[in-house]
Parts: sequence; C-alpha cells; structure tokens
Amino acid sequence: MDLDQLAALRTPEGTTALDAAARVAGGDPLAAASALRAAGVPAGLAAAALTQAELRRRATGKFGPAAADMFFTRPGLEQATRRVVADRRAARLRAAGVGTLADLGCGLGADALAAARAGIRVYAVEADPLTAAIATANVAAAGLAELVTVECGDATAFDVSRVDAVFCDPARRSSGTGRRIFDPSAYSPPWDFVVGLAERAPRTVVKVAPGIDHALIPAGAEAEWVGVDGDLVEAALWCGRLAEVPRRATLLRPEPPAGGSTSVVEQLTGGGDREATVGPVRRFLHDPDPAVVRAHLVAELADRLDATLGDPEIAYLYADTPATSPFTRCLEVTDVLPFSLKRLRALLRERGVGRVEILKRGSALTPEQLRRDLRLAGAAPASLVLTRVAGAPTVLVCQPVAG
Repeated sequence: MDLDQLAALRTPEGTTALDAAARVAGGDPLAAASALRAAGVPAGLAAAALTQAELRRRATGKFGPAAADMFFTRPGLEQATRRVVADRRAARLRAAGVGTLADLGCGLGADALAAARAGIRVYAVEADPLTAAIATANVAAAGLAELVTVECGDATAFDVSRVDAVFCDPARRSSGTGRRIFDPSAYSPPWDFVVGLAERAPRTVVKVAPGIDHALIPAGAEAEWVGVDGDLVEAALWCGRLAEVPRRATLLRPEPPAGGSTSVVEQLTGGGDREATVGPVRRFLHDPDPAVVRAHLVAELADRLDATLGDPEIAYLYADTPATSPFTRCLEVTDVLPFSLKRLRALLRERGVGRVEILKRGSALTPEQLRRDLRLAGAAPASLVLTRVAGAPTVLVCQPVAG
C-alpha cells in the first residue's frame, strides 16, 4: 500500500470497497478479486481493499474486533504490540501518574491508542510517511484524535521535556526488505539514542526483542518479559522512576472478548542473577514458561515449587510433588533413559504408545526426525522430553498432569 491507496480507501468509495472485500476475503483470491470488479470496484482499489481485508482478518488475534476498522501493512502488523499487552502497559503508566506521553517510533499506533484509552495525552512520532499516515487513520477510526497527535518526523528531534514519560519502540526490521535486525546499533532510532532516553526523561519505557542480551540492559532498569497464552511476545525496559524490580516475568491471558483489554495477570519478580540448585531427576518435571526463562527467574520459580534443576544449563525443574502454577507446565516422569533410539522405541512399543508430543531443551535431535525414526503404531499417548541430565543426553517419558 502507498499513500494514494490509503487515501482512496478512506473515501466513501473506499469504505464501500472495504465492506465488499470483507465479505469475500478468506477464500480464493482470484474469485474475490473478480467479485469486487464485478461489483464495479476499480482494479487498483479492489486489490488494496482485499489486502486490507486479509490483514484485518489476521489482526483480529492482536486487536480483537477493533481490527475491523484499522489499517495495516504486513511489516507493521508483525511488529505491532498486541492490544492486551499495550493496554496493560498503558494502565501501568497511568497508575504511575503519567498524563502526557511521547511515543517515539509509534508504528501503526497500537501503543498510542492504548495510552489514549487510558486517558493519557499522546504525542506520537513516526519517521515513515506511510506508517505515520496509517497511524493517523487508526487514531481517527478509534475516535481518539483529541488525545493523540501523530507527527511524521525524526524521533530523535522530539523535545522529551514536554511530556511526563517516553515510550520508544525502535524499528527492528529493515525498511527495504522487512528482515529482522539483530544488531541494536542498526535499530531506528539507534540503540545509543534509545538507552540515552532514560537519562533525559524521568520515566522511560523501551520495547525490545524478547531475545535481548541481558548485557544491553541499562543499569537500574527493570527488564520485563511478557507472555500471552504461553507465547513469549515481547520484552520491555522500564527506566527511571518506573523501575520497580530488576527482572519481571508477566503472563497475560486475554478473557472474552478475544483480544480485548481484560486479562489475567500473573507476575514473577526477582534479581535475575541467582542460580537454582542442581539435583537428580524426580517424579515431576516442571517446564517453565518462556518468559520466566528469558527473565532469568528460574531460581525464583524453583523456590516456589521446591524444585531443582537436573542440569545447570537446562531450564527444566524437577520436584517430588506436582504443583499447579501459571508459570509452568507439569509432567509426571515415568521413565528416565540415557538416550538410545533402540531402547526408546522398544519401551514405547511395549507400552503401546502411538502418539507422542516431543519437548526438547539442550538436545540437538530434531523432533520431526525422531518421530519418524520411532515408527510408532500403538494408540496410547505419551510426552517425550529430550534433554541433558548432569551433562548426559537423556530422554524422559512422561504423562501430563491435569491442572
């Protein structure tokens, strides 16, 4: 999409085309395009409307029903914050007394919209003209134009002294290819500017990739990893007066309506610098949520579960008793074997196992290849955990614990 196509989609004719596209999207693309052209929609407008209809359909998982009135680009949708995450962040900013916010690198406007819904006045800045125009359109569609101003410009030139807090989501994909950027110095705005915001603004939040190197986290900042329904979706650095603890793992589970702002929040906090005790494999295996692992809070979780690691480098915890925890999945260990394909195949055939889920940490084996090599034919289910115990390749045969 370009600026002319966006402008066309925002006209009455464009709205009609979008409504028609929504009715035919999701099936055969050629048939959908033919249906729009048969209805008198010009070819260019039909193509743009069908693209938006498909992106809106995909965006429902992130934005819920509001996606039906928003505009997207493919890269922008991939990078946009899920609504449940953005709303939770906005609520935390509002609770900290933030009344005005600069959103530097606002993208399609997901975080700016969330802040405005929380009653915060937002000054959003986006360098890309098309993305800035889409953010403006999304603000208007949400009826929040009085609370959000979108400026197409250089985020590094914004006067942060004008606002109570700053939120920055640096672009981590190439504008030309859409490929992920792993070198923080190549972010836009660049990493040096981003971390320097904490020295210029008393309250700063930076959205970062979940795989961020802990060595890049500024001293005194709170690093938070956020999971939604078992998926690790983002990390954020809370700086200055917003920092409360060194490390935090936050789990969100949206409640109906899907993608809405209401969610169940579970949090685990700690220093992120402790190591859990290592011990033998015990009856129950606890598989920590990825947010806990990334936050380096496995030791804190082990304390809650009275559990130990089987290997100092592998984030599987073992305990004598099961436990229901939002931060872990519990499996009962029935067999512990030094890895041997022949022995494992024989054991599973003896048990009549024909359906397996395969989990792995610390193993070079490929689950798909192992599944083929096992050549299972039974009806019983089992969970296989490929891991290391005290440095040795090990397979655990398990059964899920209901919780």
